[in-house]
Amino acid sequence: MSRKLKNTLGLVGVLVLIVLVGGLFSFVYQKGKIDKNNKELIRLKKSGHNTEELKVRLKDVEERALVLDSIISKRKFNIPQTLSQSQFYNFVNTVGYSFSEETHVDIEFQEVKKEKDFNFYTYKITGTGEFNDIYRLLYAIEQSKELKKIQKGSLSTSIAVDSDGIPMYLVNFDFLVNVYFADNDRFTTANLKENNLSPGKMYDVFYPLIRNELPPNTEELLEVEGSKLLALLPDGAFISDTKGNTFMLWEGDQVYLGYLTKIDYTKNRVNFILNKGGIIEKVYLELQKEENQKEKIK
Repeated sequence: MSRKLKNTLGLVGVLVLIVLVGGLFSFVYQKGKIDKNNKELIRLKKSGHNTEELKVRLKDVEERALVLDSIISKRKFNIPQTLSQSQFYNFVNTVGYSFSEETHVDIEFQEVKKEKDFNFYTYKITGTGEFNDIYRLLYAIEQSKELKKIQKGSLSTSIAVDSDGIPMYLVNFDFLVNVYFADNDRFTTANLKENNLSPGKMYDVFYPLIRNELPPNTEELLEVEGSKLLALLPDGAFISDTKGNTFMLWEGDQVYLGYLTKIDYTKNRVNFILNKGGIIEKVYLELQKEENQKEKIK
């Protein structure tokens, strides 16, 4: 057999092998993939929608989302998905913007914990201030839209004196506050609107009914104690105090710790009502009559 024939037969053999391998790859291996892809294509064609139909479905889903969000937003409390530690500091600063100069609040971060499906930060708030300022702070924490709850705390009274010597009855406070947040957005709303955090004024239950501290007489009003009624005039009453100062007063005029309530021309006296540290007293001054004494001549 010639060399040329051998080469020809070898090339034919290689070609036949390539055809066999190609046929096996195309009709055996790829056929399975082609059948699988054809089935997936048929499924997609059955479930597929045109663009206009998808837009309609999208609009319907958006409207349903808005309805659900409005329902959540109408709840009294929401639990945000994420919350930074600084937000509670900003919240307290915003509430305390209108507090008096005597009210001071300190905030200390304690810890972060998990409770069932929620997480919460714990803060310690301490300070002192006027009763109604403290009441507004506690009310704002309990009524805030984003859930916050006071866990425990204490209140006590303290007395401070201002530059004029007038006593101020303040309240010391110490509270632990939990601020809640969640790992998901199931309990929050996209349009958060804060609740009304401004309660009306409340009677100061810590203000003492009986007080030893009396305000100083900074306005130099008449001090009724020890004063004398000098004369009753058509224009009012002429009175002198223990320091020799004289005052012309009429009904309703203010005196130290009270008011002149009545000028009684029939009984020749003037009536006062005084508030001495919570003890109400009615005081009157009578016109003194001079007695003429005659010397006996022997």
